[in-house]
Parts: sequence; structure tokens; C-alpha cells
Amino acid sequence: MSAVLIASLGGAAVGLGVVLLLPALTSGLPGVCERLERGRHLWWKAAAVAGAGMLTWGITGWPVAAALAAGAAWWLPAVLGPDRATPAEVARIEAVAGWTEQLRDLITASSGLRQAVRASAVIAPAAVRDDVRTLSRDLTAGADQEEALTAFAHRVGNETADLVATALSMASQRHAADLGPLLTSLAEAARDRAAMLVRTSATRARTRTSVRIIITTAAAMVVGMAVLNGPYFAPFDSAAGQLVLALIGAVWAAALGWLTRLSNPPRTQRVLAAHPQEART
Repeated sequence: MSAVLIASLGGAAVGLGVVLLLPALTSGLPGVCERLERGRHLWWKAAAVAGAGMLTWGITGWPVAAALAAGAAWWLPAVLGPDRATPAEVARIEAVAGWTEQLRDLITASSGLRQAVRASAVIAPAAVRDDVRTLSRDLTAGADQEEALTAFAHRVGNETADLVATALSMASQRHAADLGPLLTSLAEAARDRAAMLVRTSATRARTRTSVRIIITTAAAMVVGMAVLNGPYFAPFDSAAGQLVLALIGAVWAAALGWLTRLSNPPRTQRVLAAHPQEART
């Protein structure tokens, strides 16, 4: 058992070393560095998952326990940590609202849609600036306006961007004269939705706290029983015991997933249909 434990710790150390060295080894490649920086947390997360799984396997000798520990290392930080999804969603909605107002002002100043998008690519809010720049490049390259706007909405990934893209597309086809007031209404609606998400997040904070308490208490109970009454877990050494442990882990995972879903911000129905570019990279 000690040899397995030493090998597990050694493997985890090697994985962590690779994670730490990769940024330095690729520092001369701007494109690689940029992609690595965006996915850096995934490398750390993968190292933590591998380390937790191997360490658990080395200590217990149970493959199912190793799989459960790896799953916990992957999911629990997001569950136990602060709610980052709602602030990010609020920031993107408010960014879309701000960009919509910029477009309104630029179009009102006798600029066409393509010229307005090109001008706003420099001054767009930071949360959607890259998406606006991509939209500007698509339109400059001669892409179909409706398709470019639809792709932009799916890159942003919220219903506010869907409404703005739909309004701009319809206005470009029908030469709507009231586009300015429409964009103003959309911006106001987006800010109202952002405020609603903030209020909803405050009411769901209690549920997130309950989830944290349940998870922490259960983990402390398992660790305490393993330390104070190790023979209690002896039946899990058999193949049947591993099967039972897998069933217990699946039930707990389903229950915690359900509780986590209750604490997550609600998602409204998207206006635009599914698109291959909907998944953000």
C-alpha cells in the first residue's frame, strides 16, 4: 500500500510540475500563450482532479473511491465557492445594453449599421468587446448581415443579445425609421433584467449556503468515521462493497446536483434557434 501511495504522490507531483512549466515553455508563442492563459484554470483543475483521485486510491485502494474523489475535486470548488455565474451574466447583459446604446447613438449620427459596428468595436464594453470585434470583421469581410448578427448573438450567449441581433437584422432588411427608440427600449429592458438577476441571486444565497453546509457536514462525517472507526468501512474492500459504494456515490451526486441546480440563476428561453457557434470558446 505504501508503494502505491508513493507512486500516486509522485504522479501528482509530475502533473503539477507540467502545469507550472507549460506557461514558461510557451512564452515565446503569443497565440499559444493566449489560449493557455484562457484555459489555465482548467490545467490546475485537471491537476487537482488527478492528484485527488490518485491520492485517494493510494490511501484506500478503492478504485470507486478514487473516481468519487476525482469527481468531487472537479465539481465541489464551484459548488462551495462564491456564485460567479450570476455576476458574469449580469456583466454581459449590462455590456450588451451599453453597446446597444452606443450603436443607437452612432446610427442616429447618420452612420450605417456596418459603419456603426466598426466604430463601436473600439469602444464597446469589455465584456463583449471581443465579440463585437469579431462581428465587425465578419461584416467588413462581406459576410451576410443576418448571419453575422446571429453568430454574434450566439457568441454572447444570452437572450438580450438575441433581441438586439434580431432588431438590427429586421431593421437592416426593412429600413426601419424607429430603430433608435427600439434600441433604447432594448437597452432599458436589458438593464431591468440585470437588476432582476441581482435580486434573484440574493434570494438564492440562502440555498447555496444550505448546500455548502450539507456537503461540509457529510464530508466531515465520513472523514471522522474513517479516522475514529476505520473497520466500519471494511466491507467496502470487496467487489460487492465497491458496487455499493458506487451506488451511494451516484445517489449523493444526483442529490447534490439537484441542490446545486436550485441555487443556480434561472435561464430564460433563447429567442434565436440553436447555432453551431452557440458554444463559447
